[in-house]
Amino acid sequence: MLHGNPSWSYYWRHAVLGLRDRYRCIVPDHVGMGLSDKPDDAHYRYTLQSRVEDLAALLQHLGVRDNITLVVHDWGGMIGFGWALQHAAAVRRLVVLNTAAFLMPTKKRLPWQLKLGRDLAIGALLIRGFNAFAQGAARFGVRRRMAPDERRALVSPYNSWANRIATLRFVQDIPLSPADPAWALVEASGKQLPQFADRPCFIAWGMRDFVFDHHFLEQFIEAWPQAQVQRFAQGGHYILEDEAEALMPAMRAFLDQHPL
Repeated sequence: MLHGNPSWSYYWRHAVLGLRDRYRCIVPDHVGMGLSDKPDDAHYRYTLQSRVEDLAALLQHLGVRDNITLVVHDWGGMIGFGWALQHAAAVRRLVVLNTAAFLMPTKKRLPWQLKLGRDLAIGALLIRGFNAFAQGAARFGVRRRMAPDERRALVSPYNSWANRIATLRFVQDIPLSPADPAWALVEASGKQLPQFADRPCFIAWGMRDFVFDHHFLEQFIEAWPQAQVQRFAQGGHYILEDEAEALMPAMRAFLDQHPL
């Protein structure tokens, strides 16, 4: 289960609780996120390629080589499918929640909030100085108002300028042109997506996500026309926060119906 930015493994708590009795759940925190170390730029290269290499190293360390169910959200889609470029045969099932594994859809523009953080110094100051990205996501990434302790848990790892480096670097790594470091990897991932159309896929989508909106969902459905799709009309970006009560039984049923 691969999280995105600015969440961390805490985001998957409902999924782990709903699946751990039967399924092995591997839920890493990306470097700089959650409870992982938060090195500075001199000690870690905060790029998509680094994230893919981290995932490869983790799975090798754990001895996980096949029968993988790839469960992704937000940047987890780019990381997971970036890894799958070289390991497609190991991926047996797909669970996709409000994410991308391809370049920005042609009909979609990068929201100004992300463009601010990606391109302007004032945006970087807001993210690292005031934790604006994590705080904003915890408030506006859901349609159901989270309990104060849940909101605090989502943002708590990013409690200082130094500890917010990854939330900024993820935003700055969004590929918008071939000159951006992540462009080639995301482009290659998008081209390979149809190759996964022969395996079971469950897509659950919060339709009130202003970033990963219906344009992204439609692109996944085009690549995987056989996918089981469940739309949540009132679900936001953090779909597991908004719709866990309905989503987790559906996810569990999908996995049980497609045993490995």
